[in-house]
Amino acid sequence: MLSFWTRCWPRWSSLTARLTARSNRPRRLPLLVETYEVFSSASVDELWGKVMNLADMSWHPLLAKTNVPYGLIPKPGLIFQAVSRLSPIPIKIFVERVSPGELLSVRVLAIPGLEERVTYRIESTVCGTCVSYSVTLKGWLSPLIWSITQPYAAKVARELALAAEQERYELPVKLRQRPSLDWLGGLILMVSLTEILDLASGFRFS
Repeated sequence: MLSFWTRCWPRWSSLTARLTARSNRPRRLPLLVETYEVFSSASVDELWGKVMNLADMSWHPLLAKTNVPYGLIPKPGLIFQAVSRLSPIPIKIFVERVSPGELLSVRVLAIPGLEERVTYRIESTVCGTCVSYSVTLKGWLSPLIWSITQPYAAKVARELALAAEQERYELPVKLRQRPSLDWLGGLILMVSLTEILDLASGFRFS
């Protein structure tokens, strides 16, 4: 009997040591990284202007509005509030990194138990301008949050490209329409002046 315990004791001690070592290891939080890319006919400057205009979120599938004033250029360290299209509760967004014409990286400070980093990247290629939208989620809530936001996150890069292209084609139309409107306004003004002069001459002769 003593010989049996003598033989088994080293095995039990080594197994206990391995279990203790595993229990003492820091638990790794779930990490999720996803990137979506599209190619656009819009230029780098046009797409970058859309990305940097944080006051206009009309094209964004996830964000409805922000408290960023029009004309403010985002810089590292900027913290602003945004309202998601999925919830009326405001969230805070921290601008981490800005590379003009290339990259914008922000961190979303939404809820405890979740770390979210979003990166917009724009690159000129032979096939057109490449727009990428990357999402990094870390935390024990990341699988749940991703299951809700993934269908919307998959559309961000595409909607950004479409918004820039639409604005690109709408601007020449507006410029072409302006002369016709000015000509019409001038014609109305001339008719009004003619009527005023006729009335004035009628009063003079009467």
